[in-house]
Amino acid sequence: MPDMRDREKIITDAASTVFLRYGVKRTTMNDIAQEAGISRQTLYNAFSNKDDVLRALIRDFTDNAIASVRDDCAKAETLSERLDALFRHMTIKPFDMLHSSPHADDILEGMNTAARDEIALKQRDYEQLIGDILAPAAGAIEAQGLSLARLSEHIYCAAKGIKLHASSQRHLRDMLEVLKLTIMKLAEHASESEPS
Repeated sequence: MPDMRDREKIITDAASTVFLRYGVKRTTMNDIAQEAGISRQTLYNAFSNKDDVLRALIRDFTDNAIASVRDDCAKAETLSERLDALFRHMTIKPFDMLHSSPHADDILEGMNTAARDEIALKQRDYEQLIGDILAPAAGAIEAQGLSLARLSEHIYCAAKGIKLHASSQRHLRDMLEVLKLTIMKLAEHASESEPS
């Protein structure tokens, strides 16, 4: 029998599948239990309701994305490559996953207060990650009148807005490229302004 963490992962994977298949509103706890291959009672022992499942799915998805960015950044040699990793896992993959579903609008509408609260909590984790990516240029960025925390929040919010606003994969990539070039110019300007 799988341990609690393994069982939660099985459930969140199943929930992701059925949310994409049916949308959040139409998905029932029974749908999730069936997809996970467990009884409803087992599901309810792990999660009291669909909101709890949705929050766990958001935590799991975000934690995995952040771990993937960190892994890719460890191999990256340039800020450009680190930003590519960030946008690939934080913006492009979720966009592609969401838009692979015929219920994309329902999924977005189904992001109720509980889900939005969880996303807001995970925003801090993303902002910390972005701050870590930008840390080598921190002194110079701050010399430009920006704190790392403020810039990290701006980048997170801009990337999130791009993900929600983009009309296609190409549009998404074009807007992310503008954001990346803006960050690169700031980092380049910042490093030029550092004393030798």
